[in-house]
Amino acid sequence: MADVVVVGSGPNGLAAAVVLASAGLSVEVFEAETEPGGGSRTAELTLPGFHHDVCAGAHPMALASPFFRAFDLSARGVELLVPEVSYAHPMDGGRAGLAWLDLERTVADLGRDGDAWRRLFAPLVRKWQGVVDVAMSDMRALPDDLPTAVRFGLRLVEQGSPLWNARFHEDIAPALLTGVATHAITSPRAFPAVGAGLLLATLGHAGGWVIPRGGSQTIPDALIAELEDLGGRVHTGHRVDSLDEFAGARAVLLDLAPAGLLRLAAERLPTRYAKRLSRFRYGGAACKVDFALSGPVPWQADGCARAGTLHLIGSRAEAMAAEGAVAAGRHAERPYVLAIQPGVVDPSRAPGDAHTFYTYAHVPNGSDRDISDAVIAQVERFAPGFRDLVLAKNVITAAEQPAHNANYVGGDISAGAMTLRQTAFRPAPRWNPYATPLPGVYLCSAATPPGPGVHGMNGMHAARHVLRHEFDIHTDPLELLRARQPQHR
Repeated sequence: MADVVVVGSGPNGLAAAVVLASAGLSVEVFEAETEPGGGSRTAELTLPGFHHDVCAGAHPMALASPFFRAFDLSARGVELLVPEVSYAHPMDGGRAGLAWLDLERTVADLGRDGDAWRRLFAPLVRKWQGVVDVAMSDMRALPDDLPTAVRFGLRLVEQGSPLWNARFHEDIAPALLTGVATHAITSPRAFPAVGAGLLLATLGHAGGWVIPRGGSQTIPDALIAELEDLGGRVHTGHRVDSLDEFAGARAVLLDLAPAGLLRLAAERLPTRYAKRLSRFRYGGAACKVDFALSGPVPWQADGCARAGTLHLIGSRAEAMAAEGAVAAGRHAERPYVLAIQPGVVDPSRAPGDAHTFYTYAHVPNGSDRDISDAVIAQVERFAPGFRDLVLAKNVITAAEQPAHNANYVGGDISAGAMTLRQTAFRPAPRWNPYATPLPGVYLCSAATPPGPGVHGMNGMHAARHVLRHEFDIHTDPLELLRARQPQHR
C-alpha cells in the first residue's frame, strides 16, 4: 500500500497528490469515473468533434492561485489563452458592460461610472497577489499583506451592505460587478458572493479569465503527468466504498463532499462530528446546457463577441430577484445564465467554422427540470437569432449532476452553500478544517477552505497538514513545487 491515498481526481485531489509525491512519498489516486479530472473534464457532449467542458470552463485562478503559480501550467504544456474581454454583461437595448483585461479600457467604456470602477479596483489590481493570498488562505492565519487585506475588506463591507450602489450612478457598472458575484449561487450581496466577485473581477484585469486550448481537461492531465513522473498512479473506474480498503496507508485524503465522507466512514466517526457533517448545507444548483452551433453567437452589443465569459441576467435588481427565487426553492422565470464561448480564443473546440457554447443556469437544489428553453430565451434576449444556429444541445439537470460528479450534491457545483458560516467553517467548526477525527484521514475538497474553484488550494492546504502531522515534513509545499518546475530540472 502507498504512503498516501487520495480519493477523487479533481484539481484539489490531484494538487494534494502532486505536493505529497514531491515530498518523496508514494501516492495513489482512486477515481470512481472512467475519466479523471472531476469538474475539469472535457468531453464531446453534443456532436462528434465538439469538445465541451463538463463543468469548469474559464479559469481566473489558473494563472493566479499560489498553487498554480508554483506549479506553472504553461511550463508543463498547458496553453492558457487570454480573451481580450475577461467577461461581459449584456443589457437590454443592445448595451453591455465589458470587463476588458485592460482596466483603463474598461474605465473608459463605463462613462460616468468609470472613475468609480477605477477607485474600486485599481488598488486591488496593483496588489492582486495580496488579494489572492487573502481569498485563497485557509482562513486561519493573518495575511502577509495586511494593507491589501484591509482594502479588500473595506470593499467587501461596502458591496455587502446597503451602500453597494452608493458609488455608482448608472446601471451598467453595478450589473457588471453583480454578474461576477452571482457565480456563488447565492444572493449577490451576501459577503461570500461579494468576496468572490471582488476577487474574480480583480483577476479579470490582472491576468484575465483564461481558457485552456483544447479544454479544461488539459489542467488535470498536466497534474497527472507530473504525479506519474514522480512515481504516483491514478486508478480510474474505481469506486471506493469503505476506508477499510486503505488500512495500510499512513494518510488518506478525500477530495469528496461531506456526504462522501459520511458514506465511507459514518459508523467510525464520532457522533458529534457526524451530526455536524449531516447538517452541512448544500446550496443552489446548476442546470448545464451545452450547444453545438453552426457559427458564433450573434450578440447585439458591441464587444460581447470578444468575451470569453458572459453573465446573462440583465440588471442588478434582476440578479437579486433570480437568486432570491432559487434560494426560496423556485425556478426563476428569467434565470441567471453563465455562458462561455471558448471559440473566441480556441477554434480547436469545434470543426470548421462551428462553435461550442457552454451555459449553466441557477436552479433550486435537486431540480430535475430541463430549463434549456429558458436558457435559450435568455441568450436570444441579448443575441437575437441564436436559436437558428443550434445544431444540437445536451442538458444535464441539477438532479443528474451527481451522476457525473458525486461531489455535486443536488447539483450544487460549489460543494456546499456559500453562506458566511460555511465559508469560514467548511465543513464543520474546527481549527484544522482539513483533519477529521479519524487518525490520518483528511478532507481536501471544495467543501474545505477556501471553497470552490479550479485553484488547487484546498488540496495544497490539506497536503501541508498531512506532511507536518503524519510525516514530520515541514518543507513549504510551494517550495516543493517550484523545485519541480521544468526549468529547474
